Amino acid sequence: MAGHRRLALPPVFTTIPTRNKVVFLTIDDGAEKDPAFLRMMSELKIPYSAFLSGYLVKDDYRYFEKMQDRGVVLNNHTLRHRYLPGLSYRAQKREICGMQRLIERRYGTRPTLFRPPYGSYDRATLRAAKYCGIEYAPLWNEEVFVDHWEYREGDRELRPGDIVLSHFRGRDHWKGTMPDMIRRFLNKVTAEGYAVGRLEDYL
Repeated sequence: MAGHRRLALPPVFTTIPTRNKVVFLTIDDGAEKDPAFLRMMSELKIPYSAFLSGYLVKDDYRYFEKMQDRGVVLNNHTLRHRYLPGLSYRAQKREICGMQRLIERRYGTRPTLFRPPYGSYDRATLRAAKYCGIEYAPLWNEEVFVDHWEYREGDRELRPGDIVLSHFRGRDHWKGTMPDMIRRFLNKVTAEGYAVGRLEDYL
């Protein structure tokens, strides 16, 4: 069995099997660096996971350091947010391993979670991710914006264990701020009786 585990590629999933009424908030890329968002998440003690892209975090590494100091895990979303299936295995490895090295150098930890840009991947992506030390490749079942939700499933329902995606975005891209997005997220989650869990605790 141990030998089989070594051969296995990182699993890709949109939800985590659990009977608990819990969902997981994950936030991608790192474009918007809103101090009000950091304060709000600390005050409300809402767990979330960050999936960072190198080219977007490099103009303010300190912002994500503050996030990490508050218990948020900083995960891998590649160096340049490219469409990975369009790249060779070696180029994919550069994108993923390069981001592993950047996070380790800047933040002192080597991620075990990786999310491919656009949720797009092929077998080479997973082989490269494994080579770079990745154990899991979580995608998402819902996406929350400032003014609406989007759903992977046709019935538009939250389910126990669902992973919810959002992005580090502000008024440049949205009709509102990251705290507005969090209010939209919490309104639905709490109205339906869900708690917010920390993704890494359930893997």
